[in-house]
Amino acid sequence: MSPRGVAIPDIKERLFAAAERVLARDGAGALTSRAVTAEADCAKGMLHAHFAGLDEFVAELCLDRFARTATRAAELSARVGEGSVAENLRGVALALFDSGGPTIAALAMTRPAAALRIREALESGAPGFAAIQGSIAQYLAAERELGRIAPAADTETLALALVATVHHLLMTGWPGAPDPREQVERLVRLAAPGAGPAQAAPHAV
Repeated sequence: MSPRGVAIPDIKERLFAAAERVLARDGAGALTSRAVTAEADCAKGMLHAHFAGLDEFVAELCLDRFARTATRAAELSARVGEGSVAENLRGVALALFDSGGPTIAALAMTRPAAALRIREALESGAPGFAAIQGSIAQYLAAERELGRIAPAADTETLALALVATVHHLLMTGWPGAPDPREQVERLVRLAAPGAGPAQAAPHAV
């Protein structure tokens, strides 16, 4: 265990990662502040030193993972014309399911105070599903300009359909439910109609 009085680098991420392991191994019912700090191998009061309580911790965990995926979606702009359109979309769409995303989302929904905090943060502009949708729509529009998806593709609607489906699967999943990745895979193929083979965009000369 980390000694008292010694600063722990990136303690919040350490606690978040520990919570994900507890959830994956033992389920939502096992998530307590003590279980998290024990898994993180740090002092018992460390979670409460950085968060007002478990509800705030759960909310901040969800918001952090949403923000990570929003950042990944924003990076799609650098992938325009590179690799496969479906593969690029798949990486973003499945990112929220990594590290127990459905379990984390389900946990937040069972804690009204955490769910309220998440909703208020998103309404105030915290990066989340709206940011992810916008980045995907821009990426698809750019790929359409290059002719890598169908010219008539409605990129705004395709982005909405993809993000809305991921949101639905996250918020309605439960431990032991069928793996949602297969459904996401099918939708990704629909979201890239007429996608051509992987190819690099031509370089300017």
